Amino acid sequence: MEQLDLLIKGGSVVWKDEVAVMDIGIRDGRIVQLGRSLEEACAASIVSAEGLTVMPGMVDVHVHLNEPGLGDWEGFESGSAALAVGGCTTYVDMPLNGIPPTVSVAAMELKLAAAAGRSHVDYALWGGLVPGKLHELAALSEAGVVGYKAFMSSPGDPSEDAFREVDDYTLLEGMKIIAGLGKVLALHAESEPIVARLGAQQRAAGKLSPRDYAESRPIIAELEAINRALFYAEQTGCALHFVHISSAAGVRAIRDAADRGMDVTLETCPHYLVLAMEDMERLGPVAKCSPPLRPLPERELLWEALAAGDIDMVSSDHSPCPASLKEAGHFFDAWGGIAGAQSSLELLIGEGHVKRGIPLPLLSRLLSGAPARRFGLGGDKGEIRLGAAADLALVDLNAAYTLSADQLRQRHKHSPYIGRTMHCQVQLVYLGGRMVYDRQTGLSEKKLGSWVK
Repeated sequence: MEQLDLLIKGGSVVWKDEVAVMDIGIRDGRIVQLGRSLEEACAASIVSAEGLTVMPGMVDVHVHLNEPGLGDWEGFESGSAALAVGGCTTYVDMPLNGIPPTVSVAAMELKLAAAAGRSHVDYALWGGLVPGKLHELAALSEAGVVGYKAFMSSPGDPSEDAFREVDDYTLLEGMKIIAGLGKVLALHAESEPIVARLGAQQRAAGKLSPRDYAESRPIIAELEAINRALFYAEQTGCALHFVHISSAAGVRAIRDAADRGMDVTLETCPHYLVLAMEDMERLGPVAKCSPPLRPLPERELLWEALAAGDIDMVSSDHSPCPASLKEAGHFFDAWGGIAGAQSSLELLIGEGHVKRGIPLPLLSRLLSGAPARRFGLGGDKGEIRLGAAADLALVDLNAAYTLSADQLRQRHKHSPYIGRTMHCQVQLVYLGGRMVYDRQTGLSEKKLGSWVK
């Protein structure tokens, strides 16, 4: 029998449709054996996973690591460290918040140079769809982006070279080009005319609380943008992916389109599943995001949609910033973004499976399998099966703990999850069969991540 590099023994392995206790044999970075009582003598290294759940590493397709140019907000080293500790083995970095944003091949090359040799886990890149850069889309596709991101509402940076929201012409023409390239367009779906006018009205009236902010970005603004984008996609044949959907009505609109045969998927985020508007009022700007957190009943409707299989995937939308940007004079002026890269898998498994009993195979598809397949990574990643990359997260479902700021590996130690009881804990993480994180000893000194083109 051929020699194994690593044998992981006796874990509860999460498959596509079941969970079973078995061993995993790994050679040259891939899973080459699966079964009970695999031969230990053939393994160079043996790890006991008894009592642990072995899952595919998370594939987080929505993170903002902000390099080049804003490494003081986050960076590939610190951001990927947080992701690795949280059980994520592959992430896709968004095109905005870098200087310059990734809207050209030249900008993409700067981002790749910033990431090279500095990431703890594997990564891929989004390109951007912005006004005036339609001519860059084909070259970005050839260079290896997984797809394109566009905003239907303002990202909030007024500077001349910042990532800008699309006008209707850019959205329509961009969809035509992206359809021809066979790529996916990811959309932040909020109606800029609605949220801009309501926000201005709240400011003028001196209504500046967290609840006032939530009311300035209502669910109807999400629905209007979703339906406009779906209409354009029907005309162009463009594949769509809606990011951070916050409402059950939004989920239903997208699911209905998929049921009609449209090529469309959606994600929600852990913060919409475990936090609510009431938490935003209690916690303040650390819990500010857009779309905003919704009232408690809406949160429960999202869980129902998730359990029913109507949500395709869960991504972190890790959107970090220096703490000073969360300390504005009032809520509307605070930076809008939740820093949660490290907590996504633990939150979804803890709240979804340990507390609510949602099956682990379904949650694993949301965290790993579906995002890998949707964005061209499914040949290697997202599943535990023969031939797949040995990207694994070993989780203790009985290790509840309270998250503290000093446990966070991101650059700035603020998160709405600090002080929260996490109902499971990542113990070990492997990337291509190599250990990148051990809860007992910490992160590997070697940064093993590479670009997945």
